[in-house]
Amino acid sequence: MSTIKKLTAAKVFLENNIDKNFLAAKPTGLILGTGINEIMRHWAVQKISYLDIPNFPKSQSTDHGDVLALGYLGKLPLIVLTGRAHLYEGYSAAEVCFGVRLLAMLGVKRLIITNSSGALNPNFSVPGLLLVTDQINLTGQSPLIGPNDASMGLRFPDLTQLFDPTLQKLAQEAALSVGIRLERGVYVGVHGPELETPAETRFYRAIGGDAIGMSSVLEAIAAKHMGLDILEISCLSNKNLPDCMQPIKIEDVVSQTQVAAQKFWLVLKELAPKMTKF
Repeated sequence: MSTIKKLTAAKVFLENNIDKNFLAAKPTGLILGTGINEIMRHWAVQKISYLDIPNFPKSQSTDHGDVLALGYLGKLPLIVLTGRAHLYEGYSAAEVCFGVRLLAMLGVKRLIITNSSGALNPNFSVPGLLLVTDQINLTGQSPLIGPNDASMGLRFPDLTQLFDPTLQKLAQEAALSVGIRLERGVYVGVHGPELETPAETRFYRAIGGDAIGMSSVLEAIAAKHMGLDILEISCLSNKNLPDCMQPIKIEDVVSQTQVAAQKFWLVLKELAPKMTKF
């Protein structure tokens, strides 16, 4: 079955199980990554398991929620993916981006992407937040490989302005209002799952990277391909200092991400009313 047929089946299922008035309100999409999905418990009014959605890939990470959740943050309607599939789990680029494309087919026009990352920039504080201003895709993959479906986007989409400047400005204003430091920088996406060596860390920093992770770069490409306005905020969970690197445990990454996620939650609550006017 082709990707478009798989997406259509998932879209029909969700349209039959989600309030039509909610979808008519043009909800904003939100992707919550590792250690971040806990904030959903504050406001979700409906949850649909990934297992119930036709063809939807399920993350193998135990700290992902693996549900599509819906709710209102103030007056802002949000449709949320709590968890994602990764290349390192054996999924293809098309499968990794299935959820993003599905949101677009449901009418989402704006997308907030979150993830957990390691800080490459030595000036960044951890745990903290990074406003992603650009990205470097080193996964060796692209969701656009293969025949292009013109109904989904252009064959050669322009990425000179991948992340929306207006959404970035609103996010910076929101962070300033609640006293949260919001770093700015470039996110490097790698395949994983192994963590980087000191030599690799030097290389990623040398080519312009400020943070590094194993997700979201393909999602951003797919979202832009389908015409979405994108805001990306990364939760900085650890600092990669190549000359004095310490062993990293995934448990520590998750716990630090959860601290950063609370800061993201404060920013998101302040950002929501600004987005209802945009």
